[in-house]
Amino acid sequence: MVTVAERPCLDEPPSGWRARLLAFVRRHRVFLAALTAAFALRLVTMIGYGPALWFNDSYDYVSGAVNPERPSALRPNGYSFWLLLLRPFHSFGLVAFTQHLMGLAVAVLVYALLRRKFGLPAWGATLATAPVLFDAYQIQLEHLVMSDTMFMLLVVGVVTLVLWHRKMSWRLGVVVGLLLALTALTRSIGLPILALVVVYLLVKRVGWRPVAAMVTACAIPVTGYMAWFASAHGNFAMTNSDGAILYMRTALFSDCKKMGVDPREELELALLCITAPPSQRHFSGQNYLWWANGDGQRFHAFGSGVTFTPEMNRVAGQFAKRAILSQPGDYLARVGLDFVRAFHWGRPRFPDYKTYLQYEFPFEDKVLPSWSSYKGTTDGDAQIYDPGLRTASIDGRAKVIGTRVNDPWAAFMQGYQRIVRLPGLVLGVLLLIGLAGVAVRWRRLGGPVLLPWLASFGLLLAPAATAEFDYRYVLPAVPLACLAAAISLRHGVPWLRGVAPRLAGARPGARPASGTASRRPGRTRR
Repeated sequence: MVTVAERPCLDEPPSGWRARLLAFVRRHRVFLAALTAAFALRLVTMIGYGPALWFNDSYDYVSGAVNPERPSALRPNGYSFWLLLLRPFHSFGLVAFTQHLMGLAVAVLVYALLRRKFGLPAWGATLATAPVLFDAYQIQLEHLVMSDTMFMLLVVGVVTLVLWHRKMSWRLGVVVGLLLALTALTRSIGLPILALVVVYLLVKRVGWRPVAAMVTACAIPVTGYMAWFASAHGNFAMTNSDGAILYMRTALFSDCKKMGVDPREELELALLCITAPPSQRHFSGQNYLWWANGDGQRFHAFGSGVTFTPEMNRVAGQFAKRAILSQPGDYLARVGLDFVRAFHWGRPRFPDYKTYLQYEFPFEDKVLPSWSSYKGTTDGDAQIYDPGLRTASIDGRAKVIGTRVNDPWAAFMQGYQRIVRLPGLVLGVLLLIGLAGVAVRWRRLGGPVLLPWLASFGLLLAPAATAEFDYRYVLPAVPLACLAAAISLRHGVPWLRGVAPRLAGARPGARPASGTASRRPGRTRR
């Protein structure tokens, strides 16, 4: 018989791990609710568009995973290595699911950094993650078989690690260096980010050991990849496309007369001259690189026309650099025009309608093309990777279906995308707020705001300067811009230090609870 005294009291609060879990949920309930809703949107996307969405670049990545013995001449194989790691599961659906988790992980990193290290209230840190969690184009990008989501996570991870630790040890430098190596092997722009982090750490005076450890840890994998690339393509590099892509940047304004190209002595450069005046050229420079139409045939007539060769890349790079040096005003005008495209309120169709549609949730099933790949065709490589892809008879031929549209789930995401997105103008405001935060801390060269702000600004400027504007290049800059703006508002604007605690539910002047730091919220020693 159990006495009254022996009966468990139902009113007693939970203890141990349950108490800690409940306290954690209560403390972060706003963000956890937002994270749950964002996860639900991604589940709807996966059900509506199975197994994944496709972009023109997707097929080269898949070919790299199916044929891992040879590096791509066009882009680094870092993302193909990730696909190769998942290849035993033979599922593009799993690839898309892992990328959705990567997108959510970016939001978690931003939230944790703002809450733990910079003292933002829960609602403020959650608001900073809203573009990553709920932007329809972010969700669509995560569902594409593309490297951008992985690249975004790596960059945000590097920035989070650097800002999280006031002092950096050489061991932490090694970890950051390895992450930067993965970033560079995922997208070539990762190497300039290494330079940015090095400069930031030198400004913080962390010492030479962590910086040396970071640079060494980054250099070893990148150098190994370049040696592998040299064994396959004959030149010590990461790609054979940087010069050709820079040529694309200059194709809309280059004038061989102003450049002083002599066809009798510089036949190779003369082959790349575009005879049409700039006012009559194509709207996008991609016409002179990817598609052989009109004067664009001149580029494809040089070299193989299919594979990016070292010789083609060298001559194209020489031509582009000469165009920039001889026409700096035209180059800067073109860079400025493309940079400003990121801040439009609307979403103009650029660089062409077909590319624009690849960032929209489709209304019809996606039939994979049968382009030539390294050892086969693009649709054949996709079926080797995922034998579960369905086929359909179209015009009497069997076609591989890469994406199946399933309503009403797909229709819901199509409607959602028309309403929920981050306008470019808002991104511009976030960058201006971050810039103000850097200016306020000018005595400390921007303080902790400097790194995320420069990384965001650089990710927007680099494509405009070296290639051409593309909407997918904008999204990796968004969480960093949000991070810089949030830190600026919390620590750079004096009046907000009193407003934020009120909005968070605290009484101005109230003493902190026992066991907490005695400093006022937001007074981070940096």
